[in-house]
Amino acid sequence: MVGASIIERGPGSQAAEGDKRRQILEGARQVFMASGFDGASMGEIARAAGVSKGTLYVYFDSKEALFEALTTEEKQGLAEALFQLDEDDPDLRAVLTRLGNSYLATMARPEHVSLIRMVIGACEKFPRFGQAFFEAGPACGTGRLKAYFDTQVAAGRLAATDTDLAAKHFLHLCQAGMLTRLLFNVGEAPDEAEIRYRVAEAVRVFFAGYGPPLAG
Repeated sequence: MVGASIIERGPGSQAAEGDKRRQILEGARQVFMASGFDGASMGEIARAAGVSKGTLYVYFDSKEALFEALTTEEKQGLAEALFQLDEDDPDLRAVLTRLGNSYLATMARPEHVSLIRMVIGACEKFPRFGQAFFEAGPACGTGRLKAYFDTQVAAGRLAATDTDLAAKHFLHLCQAGMLTRLLFNVGEAPDEAEIRYRVAEAVRVFFAGYGPPLAG
């Protein structure tokens, strides 16, 4: 799907290729965000990236391959950055509060909302875009949170028989309609005070349902 030369290269050459690839992805981001998937062309992307069309096709053999790489890598990077959870950290409330605040701040960023809209617009024609985006982002994040919950259940700090569903419950409690509203361009993104309030309520409700039984 991604065309690249097979000749063996040294570390310096590989680093240069990585820089060029990132340069192309940044140009693609600008064009896709401005024009959407259908409206973008490889020629426009090459110009925005400052490379020739020939160079562009060395790295990505089609607009579809470039779009998929851009959206999935961005979403995967966000999931990996957000869901850095220490499974040995016993302060579950603090962990979830930090995660919830970071999660909502990221979900509400205008460029992130635009990215989701763009994928939704393209995945009816190319269903694999939606599948790849989902696996790189939501599924990855939920899986990491599930693994953390598994440890907390084993330690007796959480009562959940289905930790995958519990992870989804927590994340949906945090955003509770916020993302849907933003996707439809209704109202402003939440400020820090609203994010803190939403997360505090999410943690409260989550523990009401999944907190361990009181001793005695």
